[in-house]
Amino acid sequence: MAKLGVNIDHVATLRQARGGIEPDPIKAACLCVKAGADSIVAHLREDRRHIQDKDLIKLKATIKSRLNLEMSINPGIVDIACRLKPDQATLVPEKRQELTTEGGLNVALYRDKIKNVIERLKSKDIVVSLFIDPERKQIEASRKVGCEFIEFHTGRYADSKTEAWRKFHLKEIVEATKHALNIGLRVNAGHGLNYRNVSSIAGIPGVEELNIGHSIISYAVFVGLERAVKEMLELIEN
Repeated sequence: MAKLGVNIDHVATLRQARGGIEPDPIKAACLCVKAGADSIVAHLREDRRHIQDKDLIKLKATIKSRLNLEMSINPGIVDIACRLKPDQATLVPEKRQELTTEGGLNVALYRDKIKNVIERLKSKDIVVSLFIDPERKQIEASRKVGCEFIEFHTGRYADSKTEAWRKFHLKEIVEATKHALNIGLRVNAGHGLNYRNVSSIAGIPGVEELNIGHSIISYAVFVGLERAVKEMLELIEN
């Protein structure tokens, strides 16, 4: 059964909208863990639009689950990760003007830079994952740079406008997962997953963890965070 990592960025986004202290993403993380989340995910962006450095320090000291830090390969961010020592670091592409991560990391193009970052993180006993599109070229490049995990960007599947396209992109992820497992990589998945589309991804053999944020936090507005996490876990389990 796939595990659930809950991304708390959007709790911090709401806090930053007013520049105050509420809602507290650390309290949100604790509620997610209480409800059964296996890990907490937080993205320290270069522009600090949501999660702040102090949030990560508090998260590391407070939560009783794994901390998965999403991050770019910017040297300053890498320095912070090496000091913080999260349980896992997931390397993602980052553009200042984007609303959310638009695609996977181009490992094949930036192989040397990414390999250097991975070596630094692994020297601090941080497990490294690469957030990539479900494409053979990127999978094989990820294997060559020495990461343990990859996380497939499920956006094309989640954003499909027709059932035919949804099935096409689901098959794409299934085949990519098989290939990754065959060459020794471990597989996670995430982006755009919600209460309507998560089951098919959760059912793919070999996918270890689903990282989900926006849909859980959005649903929590109406039903509360603990219930939102528990209902997502039920869909994953079933």
